[in-house]
Amino acid sequence: MSQAIHQLVLFSRRPAAVFFVSVMPLILLCLFTEIFGNELVEGEAYTTAQFYSPALAVFGVVSACYTYLAVSTASARDQGVLKRIRGTPLPPSTYICARILAVTVIAMASATIVMLAGAAFYGVHLYPEKLPAALIVLVVGSFAFAALGMMVVALCRSNETTQAVANATLLPLAFLSNIFIRPFHDLPLWMTTAADIFPLKHFSLAFGDAFRPDLTGTGFAWQVSDGTYTMLPHLANMAVWGIAAAAIASRFFVWDPADSR
Repeated sequence: MSQAIHQLVLFSRRPAAVFFVSVMPLILLCLFTEIFGNELVEGEAYTTAQFYSPALAVFGVVSACYTYLAVSTASARDQGVLKRIRGTPLPPSTYICARILAVTVIAMASATIVMLAGAAFYGVHLYPEKLPAALIVLVVGSFAFAALGMMVVALCRSNETTQAVANATLLPLAFLSNIFIRPFHDLPLWMTTAADIFPLKHFSLAFGDAFRPDLTGTGFAWQVSDGTYTMLPHLANMAVWGIAAAAIASRFFVWDPADSR
């Protein structure tokens, strides 16, 4: 626990990381709502803010658990911090778990801030019966993307490469996965197919559907049907990606800087 608290303190001392993880989703929510207006989305039963608040909450979670975790871990490795940590009595697995726990706490805080801001300033409705499912989605999504972030660190030799790969994979997928583009825009079939394969769209749908007024249910139904909120099929996709990424990360992760291998 003390290691997780230490990682939280380190995060608070990195203004750029705090801005991109906690402040950027809020700025995007304000911009999108002002640009598109807080009206009903074309062909849907929810407003612009009702769509963008959970979508950008997911973006904040992924920014913390995927991008920030990958870049900060690779940076610590390049600086020799991981090598020194491994030489202490602290078990390596405890140190890695503490880093993941810390970014999960950061992700939860970021998502909560975005949703509360949407409710307070843009009339976003929260549905108590769907909140337990939404919370489970956030936890599973956080761990799945943390595993993906650690996989990127394991497969890249340096912090520069890790940063490039993390940003190059997240931002294009965000445009295809109902994060930045509202769903009334028709996308080419290959884009839709690609988005269906990767976990970001499933994360966005599983969390965002919990705040749609036209969907009923608590989210725990397995069978997908019109008008019913179900997050379990999306959760299965994220779990598969998370388990596969964790296996790859544990196989290829190295603690030494590239120049000393």
